[in-house]
Amino acid sequence: MRIAVTGSIATDHLMTFPGWFSEQLIADRLDKVSLSFLADNLEVRRGGVAANIAFGLGVLGLRPVLVGAVGADFEPYRIWLKDHGVDTDSVRVSESLHTARFVCTTDRAQNQIATFYAGAMAEAREIDLRSVLARAGRIDLVLISPDDPEAMLRHARTCRALGVPFAADPSQQLARLDGGEVRELVDGARYLFTNEYETALLLEKTGWSEADVLRRVGGWVTTHGAAGVRIRGEDREPLAVPAVAVAGVVDPTGVGDAFRAGFLAGTAWGVSERCAAQLGCAVAATVLDYVGTQEYRLHREAVLDRIRTTYGMGCAAALLTHLRGLT
Repeated sequence: MRIAVTGSIATDHLMTFPGWFSEQLIADRLDKVSLSFLADNLEVRRGGVAANIAFGLGVLGLRPVLVGAVGADFEPYRIWLKDHGVDTDSVRVSESLHTARFVCTTDRAQNQIATFYAGAMAEAREIDLRSVLARAGRIDLVLISPDDPEAMLRHARTCRALGVPFAADPSQQLARLDGGEVRELVDGARYLFTNEYETALLLEKTGWSEADVLRRVGGWVTTHGAAGVRIRGEDREPLAVPAVAVAGVVDPTGVGDAFRAGFLAGTAWGVSERCAAQLGCAVAATVLDYVGTQEYRLHREAVLDRIRTTYGMGCAAALLTHLRGLT
């Protein structure tokens, strides 16, 4: 099974604030916030949702096709991704704009305040997914992750027109999409990915009930942070998978992207949704041990040990064959 991942490709500027954001906010003055946080650490890392997910899939042994728009400064990043198993030949390079930037500050409670500059990502709407599919050959699933909003909708339309299965991961772009656009993006998706807050926002924007959403997607995967993951589908019992416990989280940035990479790799291998979700949680736990979204390394026995310790032997045995490519 081959997966194309569409969405943002960015450079991350990650800072840490040694205090708590909540202590700086005055409840009756939130309409006039003007704050500056003195950070005590800065890390400049490779990022972007689509690139993060593609990286994870590549590390797990798949060869995902990355689809997005970048600036002329992308070449070193391209080499990094190709070295980690990602097909970057369908990435569009802008002639005038820089690669997108993600600037994020994390406080002591792991709360985050972030700003995203789209830059070249705005040109993603010019990408013709038909041409990508023709170049790459058979694609079994297209993941539509946060991107230029028009690009996201265009990719969904193309998938429907060609009968190519797709997964919808609107994530941060739920704030930019209106209700009709969210409905169009989600309708017919094999999988819908949201976190707990995005779930509420999606329901508010679409005007749909949870039952309405479940009638329109093959499966709804909702991440709940330390509380784990819930997978629902119409006319079936919900599946709850607890998170893998991590002592001393280093950096939470990219944990959701890592989960998606593990989950999608599992589904590509044909294991059960439970096993795919357990793998996703194990990969996500690994990311929490590192600063940056693509700095982690996956070692077969370490991943399997996290799965065995948290969930028992069942899925570890099912995943062992597929993880043989890891060291």
